[in-house]
Amino acid sequence: MKLVRYGKPGKEKPGLVDAAGKLRDLSKAVPEIGPAQLAPAVLARIAKLNPEKLPLVRGNPRLGPPLTGTSKFIGVGLNYSDHAAEINAPVPTEPVVFMKAISSIQGPNDDVMLPQGSKETDWEVELGIVIGTRARYVSLKDALSHVAGYVLVNDVSERHFQLRSSGTWDKGKGCDTFGPIGPWLVTADEVANPQRLDLWLDVNGEKRQRGNTRTMIFGCAKLVSYISKYVTLLPGDIITTGTPPGVGAGMKPPTYLKAGDVLTLGVAGLGEQHAKVVRFSR
Repeated sequence: MKLVRYGKPGKEKPGLVDAAGKLRDLSKAVPEIGPAQLAPAVLARIAKLNPEKLPLVRGNPRLGPPLTGTSKFIGVGLNYSDHAAEINAPVPTEPVVFMKAISSIQGPNDDVMLPQGSKETDWEVELGIVIGTRARYVSLKDALSHVAGYVLVNDVSERHFQLRSSGTWDKGKGCDTFGPIGPWLVTADEVANPQRLDLWLDVNGEKRQRGNTRTMIFGCAKLVSYISKYVTLLPGDIITTGTPPGVGAGMKPPTYLKAGDVLTLGVAGLGEQHAKVVRFSR
């Protein structure tokens, strides 16, 4: 299933994208797409619905984040060896984990706002894992059984804040609008192998990132198992799994986002994002 939330910010309604790509209203079946709806029994009940009998949503409404109620937005850095090489970073021997602020989450096509004082805002197309059932000290073998589905994430990053300002990476990762998610939450049963997905990102129509999740250093199962040993993962939590090469920091010379740029990105089977970069405003 492709689950969505649509409508104005803060007033989104639950929806489903049918086989023909049409948006259907789910609000009479479930009140939201959140932690409670990610339970296997609820997802199974939604899957039994006949999409053609659900109300058709007219027009072209805004798409919000495809789930709400996320308690933790966890990032993984340097998870593609070729990306580590392009920014002259050593290949990690275990996952590099950081937190993105929940307040950074927004819809897939909402504007990306440059933070005040930013000079090095960068792009990162990534595969996101959505947790469906509580995961604590889970084995590698059982890790993916805790996954409800997958989403497209743009892990927008301000490199100066992240790498050259004192403190942790989190400062450059959690700015407002730095977590576009969606358009859809694709349930795990529709993703045959999360380690065989193409990723891409363009800026102003120019090729920037091309990659495939098969080149991850640490795969999805490893990440869920590893992180669950340090943090209890709850339904609705998101793990964004790292980015392939082609980021602005790796270009020669480094090239960063400016107001007016347009980001277009996607992951195979998980949809696309189209976002405009805008100046900081309060």
